[in-house]
Amino acid sequence: MKARSVRAAAAAVMAMVVVCLTSACGADGVDAGKTDVADKKPGASPTVANRPVSSNGKTLSKGELEKVALVSGDVPDFVAAPLEGGEETGEERAEQPECQALAAVINGAPEPTPTATVQRTLTDQSEEGTDGQTVVTEILTSYPKGAAVRVLRGVKDAIGACAGGFRTTAGDGASTYTEVKELTAPKAGQEALAYQVTGSFEGTKVPLVFQLVRTGSTVVILYTANFLDSKTPEIPAEIATAQAAKLP
Repeated sequence: MKARSVRAAAAAVMAMVVVCLTSACGADGVDAGKTDVADKKPGASPTVANRPVSSNGKTLSKGELEKVALVSGDVPDFVAAPLEGGEETGEERAEQPECQALAAVINGAPEPTPTATVQRTLTDQSEEGTDGQTVVTEILTSYPKGAAVRVLRGVKDAIGACAGGFRTTAGDGASTYTEVKELTAPKAGQEALAYQVTGSFEGTKVPLVFQLVRTGSTVVILYTANFLDSKTPEIPAEIATAQAAKLP
């Protein structure tokens, strides 16, 4: 995972992390998006929430996605803001075709291609000034009927096929991800999954954690990273449940 590849992943789904897509961000102060927690036990995924969840299945427009995206106050202590550079996406392609779904999410461009996308950055203001301030990026994506299910299915299959890691290539060279493992999925939406992809930044393991939650034709992608040490970072459960509750 080369420096520029870390920037691509981070800027596609977390501009608040110091590394940035296509910009000359350095590695100094890469302290955002980290919370020390023990590794979570894998769970069956996609996971249907314990309570029935209904949806009208509507394919939301960009304007409609913006109306249902999380705002400051929806999750206690978290401030929401538009993702800086959110329209830009990474260009990594997995050398192993079975791993491309994972690379696509890292790029901030899940496959199949959504009809509309909205990005937000969620920052825990109660941790302001701390090295481990929690920063989570949210990508809301909308699909034609039936396509949203394929997004989670493709990522789920790739988690199993690429557990031993995978390599990607982009215009600036190759990147290596050494491990992929499933995590406990959030209890939100109609189905959900969570997983960790471990990359390497200047020889240091960088755990990237993703959650995908589907309600009807909308898929929520949540992302955080730990650039301080190799421990698995945590995405607060309240974020997924609060966002899923706003989806039609």
